Amino acid sequence: MERRSRTFTVFVYACALLLAVVILAPVLWLFVMSISPPGDLAAKPLRWWPQHADFSRYAVLLSTAENSAGAAFTSSLRNSIEIAGMATLAALVLAVPAGWAVSRTPSVGWSLSMVIATYMLPPVALAVPLYMGLAWLGLLNNVFGLALVYLTILAPFTTWLMKSGFDTIPREIEAAAMIDGAGLLQTWRIITLPLAGPVMATAALFAFLLAWDEFFYALLFTSDQRAKTLTVAIADLAGGRVSDYGLIATAGVLAALPPVVVGLFMQRALISGLTSGGVKG
Repeated sequence: MERRSRTFTVFVYACALLLAVVILAPVLWLFVMSISPPGDLAAKPLRWWPQHADFSRYAVLLSTAENSAGAAFTSSLRNSIEIAGMATLAALVLAVPAGWAVSRTPSVGWSLSMVIATYMLPPVALAVPLYMGLAWLGLLNNVFGLALVYLTILAPFTTWLMKSGFDTIPREIEAAAMIDGAGLLQTWRIITLPLAGPVMATAALFAFLLAWDEFFYALLFTSDQRAKTLTVAIADLAGGRVSDYGLIATAGVLAALPPVVVGLFMQRALISGLTSGGVKG
């Protein structure tokens, strides 16, 4: 029995190590490319580690000199943070009451199912009506307009996630608070929202990541640095006839840092939220 247990432990650790290698190897190679001189990137056979580390590309992309590649990159980085932040906040403001209402009123659950069904449509099918709507509102090439578009993507998903979280909170707790004289808003503030906190954090994290990584609508609805996001800016770096793959890799490393920081900061809430949301749905 002890030998079998030891074999099983080795198997588990081997699987975990394999998974870590599969996930982290592309990220590590992206970093290696970002610090490799152009000669090493074009060398045959391929050099897996640069002879001399070159961090100059990071200085180029983080530069704020006017009309430089760094100015365009930092502007796109700022736009991505603003757009993803606004869309995530707006999605939570809508999803929390909507998810609670659907959870506590199962008879209207069909409405959430119909909204989630919009995910079956390819993004290109909605491009024309969204473009016409933004044009009518005067929000083309605007961070608020793009955040509004992202809201249409995030709201159904976050509402479904919040509904699953509220399903795990017994209604009797809320009923007991109301019997003791608490109003609906007091019950929400004292009972419901604190218990739903981990799920709210999970919904916020996934919404932020979805908005951060979105490319198609950002490409269609932006045309210059006023609203261009990071994904489009990285595509622009690869759009020339001669591409600096090291610079593209550097942009990828820098673009990955904000989501990684947010994920590490909210890791405990994420695990708790996913667990509670998966118990009952």
